[in-house]
Amino acid sequence: MAVILTDAPSAARPAPVSRAASRTAVLAASAAGFALAFVAAYLLFVRTEAGRGVENGVVRSAQSAGTTVDWAAPLREVDLVVVLGGVAVLIVVLSVVRRRVALAVPALVLLAAPLVVAQLLKLYVLDRPSTGDRFGVASHNSFPSGHVSAAMAVLVALAIVLPRRFRRPALVLGGFGVAWVSAAAVALGWHRLSDTVGGCLLVAAVTCAGAAVVSARRPDGDRIPLLPALTGFLAPLALILTGYAVLSTATSGAAQFVAALVLAALSSVAVVLLLTGPLRRVAFDPAETRVRRLLRRP
Repeated sequence: MAVILTDAPSAARPAPVSRAASRTAVLAASAAGFALAFVAAYLLFVRTEAGRGVENGVVRSAQSAGTTVDWAAPLREVDLVVVLGGVAVLIVVLSVVRRRVALAVPALVLLAAPLVVAQLLKLYVLDRPSTGDRFGVASHNSFPSGHVSAAMAVLVALAIVLPRRFRRPALVLGGFGVAWVSAAAVALGWHRLSDTVGGCLLVAAVTCAGAAVVSARRPDGDRIPLLPALTGFLAPLALILTGYAVLSTATSGAAQFVAALVLAALSSVAVVLLLTGPLRRVAFDPAETRVRRLLRRP
């Protein structure tokens, strides 16, 4: 009696290997794109006479607006030191409650690092050429905005320490809060449009750079997704060029003022949304990464 042996198809054919898209590459491209847009905003709005002229017009309009910007008045009562200290304590409490104490480290780093960088750039690296403005507009450098940088850094830090399934909703909803801070800073005459956008871009660049470092040390794919990488690199610059073109076309002081308010709010939301995509799947918690490695073992 002859016995016919046949090979099992599953043993003869190896399972296909799928190459996951590289989170690290997208984060690195986004960090470079946000940094490039930050430099472009400084060069266009601060270093050119046309940019300084139109933004000084917005500041004059804000200073003469008086009580018409009561909606922005609550920002006057905000003490940044108290707020940042409270957020730091909240980050530690949330990480302890979630039993993810290690999460507090990247969250606190990404809360403090952009603010330190913003102050160093504002005080020691960047300057604002004097325009000889005879209407009393301050000529000291205010780029990037400390208030907007702080609001953006608080949002990012809290989003990191929350459960990952809540990260995207937290960033999207919190983006409206950052938009209010940006518009209020312009309405009160504290900052120019470029200052607010620069603050958002700086925090986004530092966050993506830090997340890229974290992602590079975690399991990641090796295929660079072209469309997300190009979007992360080029979209922030397109945002700056569009804002500059819109503000430059406004002719009257009132039109410039309204345009600056709207652009400050929309630009803040846009930067947050551009940051949400590459940031939403980054595993900042080392414990989470170890669990995923164990689940992937055969």
